[in-house]
Amino acid sequence: MNEPLRKLLDAARKVPQTPKELEIQRRSFAYGNTHFENGLITREMVDRIADEMVEKDKDE
Repeated sequence: MNEPLRKLLDAARKVPQTPKELEIQRRSFAYGNTHFENGLITREMVDRIADEMVEKDKDE
């Protein structure tokens, strides 16, 4: 790995993610892993289920 790229990666590791960014990453991970196993899974399905989970947590 060249030095400028290493420095950029080191700097990026120190930037904290916002809760919204973490949620986007979580949903992307869920979609990527489920779609790989079942091509019928869509991002919209993952978003709908994730939104339902948030609503359920609010009700508890």
